[in-house]
Amino acid sequence: MSDTIFLNGLQFYGYHGALPEENKIGQIFIVDITLSVDLTEAGKSDDVLDTVHYGEVFEDVKAIMEGSPVNLVEHLAERIAKRINSHYNRVMETKVRITKKNPPIQGHYDGVGVEIVRSNH
Repeated sequence: MSDTIFLNGLQFYGYHGALPEENKIGQIFIVDITLSVDLTEAGKSDDVLDTVHYGEVFEDVKAIMEGSPVNLVEHLAERIAKRINSHYNRVMETKVRITKKNPPIQGHYDGVGVEIVRSNH
């Protein structure tokens, strides 16, 4: 299946991180979500009930990203993938990419982060 729904460049301010200053100061996180979904029925019917409502997915991601702080972006990514896969039966696979724009490490970069892919079936 090659159909996808994507939500790219979602920005959230959070207090996640393994270092105390990350939990105190916080930082911007960028989240990209790619969902493998069969969009054939939605393409024919023009009915939102035949697809995955990306507004609802956004709210799920927001609740996790702006929720209680955790140490690792790996944990955030797992929570997001688990939430999506458990609440949206049409999703066959979820890819979650989380980027920290300004982690407390020296150097010049656009960001650091993780990307995971989890199957729903």
